[in-house]
Amino acid sequence: MKNVKLGKLWDTLHSSYWFIPSIMAIITTALAFIMLMLDRTGKAGLNYWWSYTGGADGARSVLGAVAGSMISVAATAFSITIVALQLAASNFGPRLLRNFMQDTGNQVVLGTFISTFIYCLLILRTIHGEGDGYSQFVPQISVTCGILLAIISIGVLIYFIDHASTIIQASHIIENVSDDLDRAIDRLFPKKIGRSIPFGQEIAEIPDNFDLVASPVIVNKNGYIQAIDDEELMKIARRNNLLLRVESRPGKFIVKDSDLVMVFPGKFVNQKLTKQINDCFILGKERSEQQDIEFPIDQLVEIALRALSPGINDPFTAIRCVDRLGAGLSRLAQKDFPSPYRYDEDHKLRAIAFGVTFEGLVDSAFNGIRQYARSDTSVTIRLLEAIENIATYTNNPKYQVVLQRHAEMILRGSQDGLPEELDRQDVQKQYDNVIQALKNQTLAERKK
Repeated sequence: MKNVKLGKLWDTLHSSYWFIPSIMAIITTALAFIMLMLDRTGKAGLNYWWSYTGGADGARSVLGAVAGSMISVAATAFSITIVALQLAASNFGPRLLRNFMQDTGNQVVLGTFISTFIYCLLILRTIHGEGDGYSQFVPQISVTCGILLAIISIGVLIYFIDHASTIIQASHIIENVSDDLDRAIDRLFPKKIGRSIPFGQEIAEIPDNFDLVASPVIVNKNGYIQAIDDEELMKIARRNNLLLRVESRPGKFIVKDSDLVMVFPGKFVNQKLTKQINDCFILGKERSEQQDIEFPIDQLVEIALRALSPGINDPFTAIRCVDRLGAGLSRLAQKDFPSPYRYDEDHKLRAIAFGVTFEGLVDSAFNGIRQYARSDTSVTIRLLEAIENIATYTNNPKYQVVLQRHAEMILRGSQDGLPEELDRQDVQKQYDNVIQALKNQTLAERKK
């Protein structure tokens, strides 16, 4: 559970706008005290042309100007960020806001301006002239460091202007979501997924009276399942000699007091076991790609559907989404999806957890776009091209049936949605290419 909780904690911190700026502010505060210590000890004098050598009034003016300008720039940067968030929510969907919140560049920019402002304030309070009633103290090293921070902040401001204009571009957003999908595939579909057991044998090991004897563990709150600690669940099942069937999977919304896990034998269900099993599930108010590979797919689909809406009418953005979806599904077509039946070290069935399937992911990726794009020739053809490309990466008969089914639905939809006969002929040609690609893979597999 430790790794799962740490992953969730990091995801929460990374999605916040306060964490990195707070860390930078703390580091800058420590830097201010170190610089003041060097000034007071006098062990590190500055005699360079670029160092500050003026008096107290000049030091106050410089640091005051830097502090005032930094807080103004920070407010402007924050306003630009809010506008970008509003633009993203309206054009690409509210679920994309999380990707903007995770943008490290914006967090570092905000942290730089706030840190420079705090540094200047901390140094300003220590400057004393001859008529201030204190012994004169002008921290030249500290003031010089403040000037350097101001120069760095100017560079960061230039970066922010370029970055802010980049992150709201459709191509950049689609690429980021596609990268999330690739990372989720690598994380959730490793090369070694455990021991392979014949399907019939797995079913035979489930007790015939499972549904009669098993008792449910009730979930204690509402929310989306963001992550499940399957290792801890296996430990609980083995420690208590139980068979557990997980009733939902990451990405699904679960209602309080509904069945979370079915426990066999049900007589072992008690308050302690209920709490232990509930602690293995991390629930939140929104979905996360931590263990939900369908989430980035849905994000790409949402961008495509908004692009195809009459108010936006941007088929080229939809085509980019189809390309990225095709690339992700091509990688998934080469993966062996893990078995829902989980065994312990003694090869005893301990847990049943039904996850995503290739068919379900293809449905999520193509159904919505196919329905919206049936009257758009370019998007329809690109959907078939994506399926053709996916077909070249798999010789799994079940996967091929799924791909052919979607190609047929796209073809039928185009026959009804496209008024131009030549357009329908173009779609038919691409459909034939898909069927040929599927046949070529089947023939190649038979030759082996």
